[in-house]
Amino acid sequence: MRADGHAPERLTPDGQHTTALLRRCARDVAEVAEGVRAVSERTAAALYAPLLTASARRRPRTGLPARWALLRALTHKQGLGGSAGVLPKAVGRLLGATGAADGPPGREDLAALTAVTSLRLRTAALLADHPEFARDPGTRLLRTALGTGRDREAVRALRALFRDRGAQRALSGLTPLLTELLSLRALLGEEPADVRTALPAGPDQGEAAAEAVDLTGQERRLVATEGSFLGYLRNIEVLLVGGRLLVQNVRGPDGVVRYVVQAPGTTPGRPRPDSPRDPVGAWRALFTAGSPHTRAIRLAVADYGIPHGADLALIGHGEGGLAVLHLARDPEFTRTYRVTHVVTVGSPVDGEQPADPDTWVAAVVNQHDIMAAPAALDGPDGDGSAAAAAVPHPHPNRYVAEYAGPGPGREFPRSHSPREYIEHLRTVVPEARADIDEALTPYRGPIVRTRAYRLENRANPPEGYPFLTVPTTSVPTTAGPVEVPVRYHDSAAAHLCFPVDADAARALLPDTGRLTPSRFGGRALAVLSLYEHRCTTIGPHTEVALSVPVDDLWRPRPHDIAADLLRRADLRRTGRYVVSLAVTTEEARRVAREIWGQPAMRVGAEADLTDRAIDLRSRDLGLTVEGRLGPGVRCPDADWILYGRRGGSTVRTPVRTHGRVRLHRAHGIRPLLDTAAAEPLAGPLRRLGVDGTRPLFVLTCPRLLAHRGAGTVLPR
Repeated sequence: MRADGHAPERLTPDGQHTTALLRRCARDVAEVAEGVRAVSERTAAALYAPLLTASARRRPRTGLPARWALLRALTHKQGLGGSAGVLPKAVGRLLGATGAADGPPGREDLAALTAVTSLRLRTAALLADHPEFARDPGTRLLRTALGTGRDREAVRALRALFRDRGAQRALSGLTPLLTELLSLRALLGEEPADVRTALPAGPDQGEAAAEAVDLTGQERRLVATEGSFLGYLRNIEVLLVGGRLLVQNVRGPDGVVRYVVQAPGTTPGRPRPDSPRDPVGAWRALFTAGSPHTRAIRLAVADYGIPHGADLALIGHGEGGLAVLHLARDPEFTRTYRVTHVVTVGSPVDGEQPADPDTWVAAVVNQHDIMAAPAALDGPDGDGSAAAAAVPHPHPNRYVAEYAGPGPGREFPRSHSPREYIEHLRTVVPEARADIDEALTPYRGPIVRTRAYRLENRANPPEGYPFLTVPTTSVPTTAGPVEVPVRYHDSAAAHLCFPVDADAARALLPDTGRLTPSRFGGRALAVLSLYEHRCTTIGPHTEVALSVPVDDLWRPRPHDIAADLLRRADLRRTGRYVVSLAVTTEEARRVAREIWGQPAMRVGAEADLTDRAIDLRSRDLGLTVEGRLGPGVRCPDADWILYGRRGGSTVRTPVRTHGRVRLHRAHGIRPLLDTAAAEPLAGPLRRLGVDGTRPLFVLTCPRLLAHRGAGTVLPR
């Protein structure tokens, strides 16, 4: 094990890096799959060629055997297997019914079987370089499908995944594997074979939109007032969460006013149909200048009123870098504005040239940033040299700063964040920052005007519409401004409910005399909540919470909570006091502590709460919860009021949820604590007698939408 905590890179006997070899093999096998697909299409074309059809009618003794031989070669399991989409559906049904082929054509064809092998190799290379992706929901779904043992079964499993809408969204977050996934979908007949031609090629204005929006007071204080490379990157970081573009006027050292466009990158987590800045949009931007993101930026620039012929610098992070590169390659755009500089950070780099040969183009790439990997890390030699792949022929107006970030910043998505790049440009590669700042000298000076734009994709409603379309406001925290309510676009939850001793539960509550545990037949209730948050406005994370239902703070009465469940969440007087909370990201920890007053700590944990399976493991907590639930009964949505403490006051936070909640009897589910596990979660669990015991019941929701508002401080 290396000092940075990652396994050392292994070499093959001839000295090659294993992951580079896996990527190269995956690319070769994918080319073979495409070749097999092409042979299948040519064979199908020959089978239905008019000349052969006419010949078979004139000379059936020789023509019909020839056509039959072509058909057998195309559809038999020992031949091409019937590549998806190459035979008419009526012929496929006929062959499936007569047994002429091994099942209907297009199901387990040779091209798809070969592509599955390529996908296995590519997935192995991804996990070898970035083991943190093993926790990604899309990776788990993919590994389950690929691990069925036989290629034919894997093809069927992948076909089912591609048709499952929820799985499609999870898989589309696997940006490093998007090329292989989409090629395989084409081979399975789930998508057009040529994905490039399936995308819009021109500046279609129908989907994209750009709306001018005001900055909050906190954001106005954080946005740079002096032009510099790091200042522009900090602007992108400030506006990343809201998905907004920034356009600024800057007065250069020579007194000339120039314009700077600062484009944000991909929204982390699950795709957001209302925004062009999602993983699917990132893939579209790899192939076409007609992506919604690029068109939205064009609309924002036009609305800002930049004069024709004015000097313009384009700076982008991630997918935003790809979008501004496409603008710089558009002859019509460069005839309207003089694009002098393009700087991309964390974007896949390539060898394509801007429309104006005098445009200065710079790229900053962290080798551990997997969002830059699709183009950068699969260079011609497969050695992981991004710079060599990006700039095969040195050019006086090209600048590539490729570096290996330090160990703590290797994991994705941290390796892709603007904050990480800003820190690296300050400490790891300050010479790159100095070089780019020198090139951007005409754009270094006081900011004259600033305007933000929200980029939209009007072809689809907002994700979670109408439940998650709620008014928001920005709240400052030590982790930066946070939009509240915090929205959970794609989560899964399991609540394990245990009857516990009322005195033991009371001992875990603050000594204020106001919080009284609710009783059920003389016993209190403890709730161990497990959350797998796949996409939220504070980033994907896992959450483990221990809470105790409590009565009304002012007028506690017996059975308060039972009566309260019939009321709307905002009218409830009871709730759950959060005794202990563990989350897997620093931003989630700070939000829980500073906004909701909950005693959050950051730990490592992995959760899989799909379907009726429960699997949570945390070495830091010393906690394991696993098992499979039986059938359950449908329940209403479980809205809650959560209580916390901040200073000497109680904080009340409403949580609204939407999903298919089910109630299960718990047979094989038990939380298990390691013998060495201690505070702050293991201690309360042991004092409540929960360790190793079976819950009274379990509430689950494999696909959950939720929003959690800002906590209200109560005067007690």
